[in-house]
Amino acid sequence: MPDGYCSNVGNWIDPSNTKLQNMKSHDHHVFLENLLPVAFAAFSDDMLGPLVELSEFFRNLCSSELLVSMLEEMNKNIAVILCKLETVFPPGFGNVIEHFPIHSAEEALLGRPVQYRWMYPFERYFG
Repeated sequence: MPDGYCSNVGNWIDPSNTKLQNMKSHDHHVFLENLLPVAFAAFSDDMLGPLVELSEFFRNLCSSELLVSMLEEMNKNIAVILCKLETVFPPGFGNVIEHFPIHSAEEALLGRPVQYRWMYPFERYFG
C-alpha cells in the first residue's frame, strides 16, 4: 500500500492473542476493502466468495463516483451477500454492525459519495 494510506499494519497484530487491535475506523475500511480477500485467500471458495463480495460492496460504496443504477443493484445484492455470510459463519459470529450494510447503499443514494461525510479527517486532527 502507498505510504501514509493507513497506519502501520504490523502494529495491528497481537501475536500472543492472535487478534487485530488498535485499529482506527480508516484502518478497518482498508482491511475490509483491500486486505480481507488476501488475508483469507486460503479459505474454500464457498467461504471466500461472500467475503470477497462484501469487500467489493464496500469498495464500490466508497468510490468517488457513484451511479444510481449501481447503487440500486448494490442495494438488492447486499441482502443476498449477508445471507451467504450467515450460512458460512456461526450465528454467534455476528453483531449489530452486520445490519449496517443493508442501509448504506440507500444512504449513499440520499447523501451522495460517502467520503464527504467521513470522520477520518477529524479523527486524525483529534489524535
